[in-house]
Formats: sequence, C-alpha cells, structure tokens
Amino acid sequence: MSSASEITRYDSNGRLSKVVVHNGVVYLSGLTAKVKTPDAKAQTADILAQIDGYLKQGGSDKSRLLRVNIWLHDMAHFDAMNEVWDGWVDKDAAPSRATVMSPLAGDGINLVEMMATAVV
Repeated sequence: MSSASEITRYDSNGRLSKVVVHNGVVYLSGLTAKVKTPDAKAQTADILAQIDGYLKQGGSDKSRLLRVNIWLHDMAHFDAMNEVWDGWVDKDAAPSRATVMSPLAGDGINLVEMMATAVV
C-alpha cells in the first residue's frame, strides 16, 4: 500500500523531474519539442506525443488531464498550435487550459512549451 506522502519521480536529471506523481496526481514539467523545427505545428505534435508518453509513465492518460498551461514564443503561432491541439485533445474530457505569450528558453528555437497535470 502506498502512502499519501509518497512521491515518485521519473526522468530526473538533478535539476528537474519530467514527471512527479503524488497523492494520485501526475505533474509534468514544462516540455518543449525534442526536434527543434521552425514549425509550431511540428513542435506542438512533438510535445503532445511526449505528454502522452509521460502520462502513461505516471499511470494516466490524456482523458484524465486536469490542466494544461501553454506558452507560445509568439501569439502568431496560436492557430497552428490549436490546429494540432484540437486533433489531439479528448473532446469529452478537455482539461482547463491557459495559453500565454512568453519569451522561451532557447533563443527563439522553442516556439511552444506545455506543462500538464492529470489524475492517475
């Protein structure tokens, strides 16, 4: 039996853990595309695939998402990001979501960053 105070961390590198599970909740760190193309659609698809994988690793899936925070390097990428998002999100279990523009790490090569929280 696991304790409510038990914390499980996955894909840790000493600076951060990509996945933290605590008390039945999966927290994903800010994720950027692994392949740095100048295409917001491609970067969004890459990040959403990572979210799927990390949620699975934490014992959850996108139908259990509670919240997703999205940062865009430029709001000009909003429609492109949403096009990919709309094809991915579970329409019957859409999470709460916020999207803002922010300078992102990587000197302009990161166009999209996402952070998610889900229930196990």
